[in-house]
Amino acid sequence: TVLADQLQAFLPAGFSGLVAIFRNWTYSLFYVMAELWGSVGISLLFWGFANEITKVSESKRFYAMFGLGANLAMLFSGPAIVLVSKIRDKLPEGVDAWQISLNYLMAMVVVSGLVVLGIYYWINKNVLTDARFYDTSEVKGPKKAKPSMSMGESFKFLLKSKYILCIAILVIAYGVAINLVEVTWKGQLKLQYSHPNDYSAFMGYFSTITGAVTILMMLFVGGNVMRRFGWGVAAQITPVVLLITGVGFFSFVLFKDYLTGFIALLGTTPLMLAVVFGTAQNIMSKSAKYSLFDPTKEMAYIPLDQESKVKGKAAIDVVGARLGKSGGSLIQQGLIVLCGSVSLITPYVAGILFFIIFAWILASKSLSKQFARLTAEKEEKAKEKAIEAVVAKANQPQEATLTS
Repeated sequence: TVLADQLQAFLPAGFSGLVAIFRNWTYSLFYVMAELWGSVGISLLFWGFANEITKVSESKRFYAMFGLGANLAMLFSGPAIVLVSKIRDKLPEGVDAWQISLNYLMAMVVVSGLVVLGIYYWINKNVLTDARFYDTSEVKGPKKAKPSMSMGESFKFLLKSKYILCIAILVIAYGVAINLVEVTWKGQLKLQYSHPNDYSAFMGYFSTITGAVTILMMLFVGGNVMRRFGWGVAAQITPVVLLITGVGFFSFVLFKDYLTGFIALLGTTPLMLAVVFGTAQNIMSKSAKYSLFDPTKEMAYIPLDQESKVKGKAAIDVVGARLGKSGGSLIQQGLIVLCGSVSLITPYVAGILFFIIFAWILASKSLSKQFARLTAEKEEKAKEKAIEAVVAKANQPQEATLTS
């Protein structure tokens, strides 16, 4: 803490966030590990194991259920967080309610981890050793290793292909946009819910609603939109949702002093209304991501040839994933260093967000035209091959007759 105090006194006010990370390094490390759970624990470990043990004949049936299961879990974790967070009302004065709530929450995490380990052990011991349930000949073979591409090589490949570049813009834009929105929204949340237990309870409600809306979107909206309106409309819904809700959210954050009369008629406060709009934006954008953005992004690779498909995915994994996750954070950290606080950078964040969303929409429109053209070309080639196969099959008896 002494070194942190010295750094705080020496560095400009904009570096207070970095100093706070250094001062509370144990909490920072815990937060980093929690953030890695999604990308390592779920994306890498779970899906790697699922790909290894799921039969080809079972994949179409179970993979959709895995996606629904991930959001179904939020319907249980959300109420659990709310229940534990409200323990504050039952404790006497002077007791650290948040510490007790945190103990219960971490106990749930540990128990859940042990359950995961137990299930993994049981599957390996009882399922994967039984020929009735697991036949290595029916399981998908090992995937070809993705080409290892450096950041520079990935950029070069993206710039060579307009189609792949548009997909990368979609991935980067979503990552940056959702990061910009979440930081500003959570800043408003902390002002509205200053006590950790109240904040945690709100996030529990948020998780529950997000899970429910996402499940409904996945079941009834995503597939129907793509079948009825096509790939282009489905791909543009996510940025349009972010744009509309973003206008409402930042309007109440930036112009709350000019809307006091209107807000008073609603019987609430400008801060609470900003929190509500930010909550709606996060719920709608995340549900749109899982039900529309992710499927359309994966569909965009289908018309490509095998080399472009493999190298394109590798390049986007390197550039898109990294810039998408860290780009928004770097932008905001740079603005905080220059301006001094999250509240002061809000107007600039709003401007950057809307610029990114418009670039996202333009990339979606361009990609939609290219996708339609490539799909038509691929279908035409498939028809030509089918006709050639029919003609060749019809000529075989004639050739056999002439030979005899």
